[in-house]
Amino acid sequence: MIGIICAMQIEADGILALCENKEETVKYGMTFTRGTLCGKELVVVVCGIGKVNAAMCATTLINDYQPSLVMNSGVAGALSPVVSIGDIVVGTKAVEHDMNTTALGDKQGEVSFPTGKVLFFECDAVASRLLAEVCAGLEDTKTVSGIIASGDVFISDRSKRQLLNDRFGALACEMEGAAIGHVCVCCGVPYVILRAISDDMDENKGMDFVKFCALAAKKTVRAVKEFVMHIDNNALMR
Repeated sequence: MIGIICAMQIEADGILALCENKEETVKYGMTFTRGTLCGKELVVVVCGIGKVNAAMCATTLINDYQPSLVMNSGVAGALSPVVSIGDIVVGTKAVEHDMNTTALGDKQGEVSFPTGKVLFFECDAVASRLLAEVCAGLEDTKTVSGIIASGDVFISDRSKRQLLNDRFGALACEMEGAAIGHVCVCCGVPYVILRAISDDMDENKGMDFVKFCALAAKKTVRAVKEFVMHIDNNALMR
């Protein structure tokens, strides 16, 4: 089973529309929809915006559905001119960019655990590679693999975006992926991040963000379908 977490309904609607045999269960205010896509079993859920919502959702998903893989799918802002609106970024690892205990001598983004400290939460290499391959086959779509930066702030200022790129080498920023990765790594569940760019480094002056968000979400739906179709050969499935 694959668990798919989206932050916003617009990101999940296209995936849900493709699913068959759907059954809904509401847990902690979140609707978990179980169904099939291309004959594969899925659970799709909208967690809400932000790291706490995402972490609570990922924990519930893992505990109640025992997925073999968790995917965080949605839109993101560009942190580099390498990617622009409509491009896809497949995460290789994720960082909580707003985690800050630098006053204690830690690195920006470093998370402390009883066993040590972690800066990046690594995405599953096999699943990420497969995801990148199927995305590269999508028509009129540029796909780049790289680091995703997550934090509880919507960043629109170009200089702040550039800072995240300089500090972490990240290609895209959003508000959930690293929190989901945090939970998945702790629970020993493979995870991947799929993000379509909805706003670029030019801050989209004069552009309709909602329109570009919808266009970007359509890209992720196509990518999810292709990924699920090819997942049989992935050793993660059980």
